[in-house]
Amino acid sequence: MSLAHTPFPARPDRPATIPASPDADAALADASLPSAVDERLPAGKLLTLGLQHVLVMYAGAIAVPLIIGRALKLPPEQVAALISADLFCCGLVTVIQSLGFGKLFGIRMPVMMGVTFASVSPMLAMANNPALGVTGIFGSVIGAGVISLLIAPFVSRVLKLFPPVVTGTVIAVIGITLMRVGVNWAVGGPPNLAKIPDPAFAGLVEAAKAAGAALPAGPAPMIPNPAYAALDNLGIALFVLLVILAMAKYGKGFLANIAVLTGILAGTVLAWAMGKVSFEKVAAAKGFALVTPFQFGMPTFDAVAILTMTMVMLVVMIESTGMFLALGDLVGKPIREDDISRGLRVDGLGTIIGGVFNTFPYTSFSQNVGLVGVTGVKSRWVCVAAGVILIVMGVLPKIAQAAEAVPQFVLGGAGLVMFGMVAATGIRILSGVDYKTNRHNQFIVAVSIGFGMLPLVAENYAQHMPKSLSSLLHSGILLAAISAVLLNLFFNGLASSEQARQAARDNTHGAE
Repeated sequence: MSLAHTPFPARPDRPATIPASPDADAALADASLPSAVDERLPAGKLLTLGLQHVLVMYAGAIAVPLIIGRALKLPPEQVAALISADLFCCGLVTVIQSLGFGKLFGIRMPVMMGVTFASVSPMLAMANNPALGVTGIFGSVIGAGVISLLIAPFVSRVLKLFPPVVTGTVIAVIGITLMRVGVNWAVGGPPNLAKIPDPAFAGLVEAAKAAGAALPAGPAPMIPNPAYAALDNLGIALFVLLVILAMAKYGKGFLANIAVLTGILAGTVLAWAMGKVSFEKVAAAKGFALVTPFQFGMPTFDAVAILTMTMVMLVVMIESTGMFLALGDLVGKPIREDDISRGLRVDGLGTIIGGVFNTFPYTSFSQNVGLVGVTGVKSRWVCVAAGVILIVMGVLPKIAQAAEAVPQFVLGGAGLVMFGMVAATGIRILSGVDYKTNRHNQFIVAVSIGFGMLPLVAENYAQHMPKSLSSLLHSGILLAAISAVLLNLFFNGLASSEQARQAARDNTHGAE
């Protein structure tokens, strides 16, 4: 059923005329029964299916706090606190989205909410900016959440600014940008760790000091870091990758959907057997702890950082709109404008909640939509149950500490798949763009990807530009998005609203 050719259902104050016929009577009788979306399943089945949804999203859910926490060089206990907050907020926002909250919040469909990967690049730039840091990140998240909450009813009107040539380019750049994180995980850190000062030189310096002799001329010679790209660590990362690929090929249904999580678990077990993992902090962690707001201090608010994160949220909300339309088709529920607005308000509200509880921007996870198709269970109560499970996991610190204990090189093998799939999704969307009759689309993609690669290949290209623009200029995702939107307007103009909705439905992608 195409939204472009089907009007939205009549408003309650405009009653539709129903023809008097046996079929109409049957339709009225069916309407009095609960739909598949509202079906309440037995508690045992709800728990089982809800846990499946949690397992499908778990690897993606914990990835962002791990990336940002380690970029900020936080101690393991604080990284674990980020993970706990993330799981707690994932659950809370999922319950609001699936169950509904008042008349303004919640699309009331089987939707799982998690932190979006699209926010990683600008947050990494903020993490590396001493003027912002962790409190600046949370301030930008809260500010963007407030703005997103206010603009949610109007997002469907700007769909026409984000046709496939724009969204595909942005999603591809997100994936390519994140690949650097996956590679760095696999090899043990950023490239500047590949060389270390020669310890022998330090020994000579100490010996000269002890003897009162002249110090050897410096600087210390640099030698390869034995811990960087160590072959045993790379071997474990490769093992994780191979397990994921094997599960994707030979696993059926739900098992194929948890291929990444299975790979991480298998890699962690192998690393533990090789003596490379310690779970001492897991044993020492508390059995229960509430997630409290502002654990890292009160947020600080920077206008450019907030606008940067708002641009991310706009892209995320366009993604969510497409996912809502596609999910509506899957579960057989017509999606109206006010449904989309309620769903997008939860993106904004969830992002505010995330900033308050020391986590990040939230969006709907498309891989869980795929699970709805696999299981055939369309009840939103399954996702409500999954949300409750995540809330419980969020107040059990041992779970977060166990996730933090997973070695970087294990995550590297999984990161190549997770982030590479994001890039592949962008490429899939771009494959449907018309290049044959509209050669201008090639310029849009080419130039926008070029802008998106600037911070990746020339990290200091903006060193003479205003420091206040750092979070914008060092986010390849935002540079690509701005470039693609402006170039599309220049070359193609605006599409019709009907075309924009249909394109959003057809190109549900999930850059989370």
